[in-house]
Amino acid sequence: MNAWLLATATLLTLGMPPCVWAAGRGTAVERPAGLSLATIVVTAVLLLTAQGFGRSSFVDLGLVLAVLGPAGTLVFARFLGGRSIETPGARETHGDT
Repeated sequence: MNAWLLATATLLTLGMPPCVWAAGRGTAVERPAGLSLATIVVTAVLLLTAQGFGRSSFVDLGLVLAVLGPAGTLVFARFLGGRSIETPGARETHGDT
């Protein structure tokens, strides 16, 4: 039974590179989505690892990450969401003629 849990955790870990790529190089919409998906994948891996190896500390870590993950996404969106990307020709002059 432990081999199935270890294999599942390994396959879930293979899903991390696309999450990291989206969080690091994606568009403004893809970055928070990649961060949220990475949090879900890591939480699942920690819970499966705890079940497979019988380590209760991994359960605690996974549950704390599951609670703090959405808060991290909100903080990420709050600090980077207020920035706007201006095109060079679209600046307003505010009366400077």
